[in-house]
Amino acid sequence: MNYLTLSITLIFVLIPFVLSKTLKLELGKDIIIATTRSIIQLLAVGYLLQYVFEVKHPIFILAMISLMIGAATQNARRKGVSIKGITWKLILTFTTIELLTQGILLGLAITPATPQYIIPISGMIIGNSMVLSILFLNRFTDEISDKEDQIELYLSLGATPKQAIHRHLITSIKASTIPTIENQKTIGLVQLPGMMSGQIIAGAAPVQAVQFQLLIIFLLLTTAVVTSIILGFLSYPTLFNDRMQLTDQNN
Repeated sequence: MNYLTLSITLIFVLIPFVLSKTLKLELGKDIIIATTRSIIQLLAVGYLLQYVFEVKHPIFILAMISLMIGAATQNARRKGVSIKGITWKLILTFTTIELLTQGILLGLAITPATPQYIIPISGMIIGNSMVLSILFLNRFTDEISDKEDQIELYLSLGATPKQAIHRHLITSIKASTIPTIENQKTIGLVQLPGMMSGQIIAGAAPVQAVQFQLLIIFLLLTTAVVTSIILGFLSYPTLFNDRMQLTDQNN
């Protein structure tokens, strides 16, 4: 695909833009911003990755991964502003997920220790972890807000903070991981995953593409569960003060 062909694909941006204007959905501005940002960001990353792949120096790999973690943290932290220290909690969560998954992949020689494998897989891992963090924080903060009286009742009856919040914590963890699990149940039947489709279009054998896609699916399952658990158990203690009282989540 060349730039001329790519420019023709903007018709897929024009269609929702025209529909938004016709039906007065007021999505036009967001569509233009999203399209412009995606073009600039992806082209910039494309040229940057081309350089990193050619140089193959570990410092550039670490820099790319650090950039991913920083961007993911900045995006996800908005959903957990009521949780004290949410920024470092997210950084620790994303870093742990990255070390765990890449440690297994590289330690067991499942994938080569090259930028072509490490950076794209890290992007999928951290990106998925970011989405799961947002889902968890949305559900968890809503649970705390809606069940505040119930939690305080448990505390007044002598329950520890962990006991008082346990049910809501587990509910939030389960709710945030369900989309990933449900998606995997229908993968290959309802949809062909993007990575698998991309490899097939690029000329890879379908079975080989499937094998690599299964690796990514298994990685994302671990990412989903571990992300929610780590972030959950890092977050709940900061909701209580030294006297084991639930703090005001609106401040």
